[in-house]
Amino acid sequence: MTQKERYLKFVTYFSGHLPNAQTELEFGTPFQLLVATLLSAQCTDKRVNMVTPNLFAAYPTAEAMAQASEKELLNYVRSVSYPNSKSRHLLAMSKKLVADYGGEVPRDVVALQTLPGVGRKTANVVASVAFGQSRMPVDTHVYRVANRIGLTNNSKTPLQTEETLVRHLPADVVPKAHHWLILHGRYVCQARKPKCDVCGITDICKYFLKECEVGVRPATPVKTTPQS
Repeated sequence: MTQKERYLKFVTYFSGHLPNAQTELEFGTPFQLLVATLLSAQCTDKRVNMVTPNLFAAYPTAEAMAQASEKELLNYVRSVSYPNSKSRHLLAMSKKLVADYGGEVPRDVVALQTLPGVGRKTANVVASVAFGQSRMPVDTHVYRVANRIGLTNNSKTPLQTEETLVRHLPADVVPKAHHWLILHGRYVCQARKPKCDVCGITDICKYFLKECEVGVRPATPVKTTPQS
């Protein structure tokens, strides 16, 4: 199978099975998405969504958050991973937004990465989800699944993965493919034990063809959204 064929089948499958894939982070504005994404680093979206309602109620804008103290923010985010550094970044990020951007979240990924606590992945998430840009944020799920399936060939860094995916995917598909890979990695192609028996794309997956036992074929594709 050629890479072109593998990508075509990948897009065809998920376009049919997850046509409306989107982030599981809950937010109302670009600023709130920026905050939620910053908090989600090495933390589950579920945990972040438990924290942000009260945080956003108290500090709905950059201007409001910039007036808080680090200790006050810590009280809201204490249950996420690395709460001390994240509360520090939230305060510094909000102050910089107010001072340099009039409280508005910039659309440019380079400008976004000048904000405290914001790296390339977070900047790409905001640019893609909030502003509809053709960006491919690479988190641990995207990195693992893309390599495992064979969309990338042993990429050594998230940047290599990002560049390969963007090069091979249609520009209008890139933002949605980010969510496809995350959801597939979160609920099916899991890190320790991928659920090959319920995966709908084993016919294009290099891992399955090489590692899984002969005779293990996909059953009904598992839903890649949480059960209510």
